[in-house]
Amino acid sequence: MRKSILAMFALAFVFSSSAARAQSGSVAGERSAPAVKDADSEKSARHELEVARHYFHNKKAYLAAYMRMDELIAGYPEFSHLDEALYIAGMSGLYLSEGKGKQQAPKSPAEKAAEFTPEALRDKAREYLSRIVNDYPNSDFRKEAQAALAQLDGEKPKDDKKQ
Repeated sequence: MRKSILAMFALAFVFSSSAARAQSGSVAGERSAPAVKDADSEKSARHELEVARHYFHNKKAYLAAYMRMDELIAGYPEFSHLDEALYIAGMSGLYLSEGKGKQQAPKSPAEKAAEFTPEALRDKAREYLSRIVNDYPNSDFRKEAQAALAQLDGEKPKDDKKQ
């Protein structure tokens, strides 16, 4: 009798742990939340990149692409395609500063208008494109970034105080 009760408890334990694994992808107590969070972040960042690609390449809506990539760069610093996000943001900023595309930089509200002056957009473009050249030497976007930087009068020097 005692053996059968122990066997039932053992079976209940095995089935409950497999049910927990099926529901959460792991047994209770295992540390899997960070991996899920990273996968969710990667998925969200990929979506933002896809939308920005569409704005950039198809719509020539450089303001929309710039705004999305600026947020992505700040919010997902470990994104696997950050070099492309930097490229789209940098080129969108450059094009906006030149008045290209179907959208113009906003002129109001006054506190935001300073961010979108041609000089500020060129500085931000230089920053983003320089990051590609400095941090992603094997990037497919490196040569285009270097060409754009030449148009912008060179790379933005790295700030040694930030490190």
